[in-house]
Amino acid sequence: MGYKVAVVGATGMVGQEMLKVLEERNFPVDEIRPLASARSKGKKVLFKGAEVEVEELTADAFDGLDFALFSAGAGVSREFSPIAAQKGVVVIDNSSAFRMDPEVPLVVPEVNPEDAKKHKGIIANPNCSTIQMVVVLKPLADRYGIRRVVVSTYQSVSGWGKEAVDQLWNELEFIMDKCPRASAEQLKDEIRSAGLRQVLAHPIAFNVLPHIDVFADENYTKEEWKMINETKKIMHLPDILVTPTCVRVPVLKAHSEAVNVELKSDFGSIEEVRRLLSSSPGITVLDDVEKTVYPLALDVAGLDDVFIGRVRRDLTLPYGLNMWIVADNLRKGAALNAVQIAELLIS
Repeated sequence: MGYKVAVVGATGMVGQEMLKVLEERNFPVDEIRPLASARSKGKKVLFKGAEVEVEELTADAFDGLDFALFSAGAGVSREFSPIAAQKGVVVIDNSSAFRMDPEVPLVVPEVNPEDAKKHKGIIANPNCSTIQMVVVLKPLADRYGIRRVVVSTYQSVSGWGKEAVDQLWNELEFIMDKCPRASAEQLKDEIRSAGLRQVLAHPIAFNVLPHIDVFADENYTKEEWKMINETKKIMHLPDILVTPTCVRVPVLKAHSEAVNVELKSDFGSIEEVRRLLSSSPGITVLDDVEKTVYPLALDVAGLDDVFIGRVRRDLTLPYGLNMWIVADNLRKGAALNAVQIAELLIS
């Protein structure tokens, strides 16, 4: 049986990745309908070797569809997702619009697949940094219990979107052309005076920004609050303590996270933890420090699993564990997770 599938935001980075993942995983697509804003109408996207014309996103564009994968921003999702759902389309939404709505399941298939079946027309795809973390936390929580998580993220510019990727490249090209080997003190003024388009709060080339999304309550950013609240909802652990610091780094693709977990019971040995994680779905362990083997953003980009390395005991806690977690934010952090949710529903 084939399904009629729309990709909303088909010309964006995640939309493009959704089309690619649908094709690579042989999702049974009978008809693909790429949708985008009026300015993208008529553009062509590739699907299974053929050029498909992008249609304008309107209420009528959902007629006759089975699934709609949304990745066009929260405003678009709030306007059009209910319309699609009313027409009998199952919406899988990659924005933040419905994630904390108690009537909308927030799903990571390796963690809470049963929640997907409880949908009322809309299923939310979690935040990219949350997804890769909870895939790893799930087997630990099931085996040992989890009290507290401290996470620092190192998130690529593609997590912001194509304009942030362009900002990084433009700054790098400018630096190498106009001020190679400039001092750190000179770079910021040189980049600013060049008038380069800047969508991030500060220059990102050769820089690290402890600021993703806008600042909110208690001086945590919205990205950090997403990790706190989404983790509780996905894992059905309202009492789990999560304290994040989300950081943008000059990496093109794949997010990295340094995660410290305080468990509720002893894990015996690090080898026991490695075996547990290696046998869990969606996880690959790369952890051989003697050979400098651990996950790297460059190596993980384009891959589907969540990769773990630097697994070691926290020597300051009775049941503490440190890990390094890396995943492709456009795939498992967005497009792949959305397609996996659709696969759950048709299985």
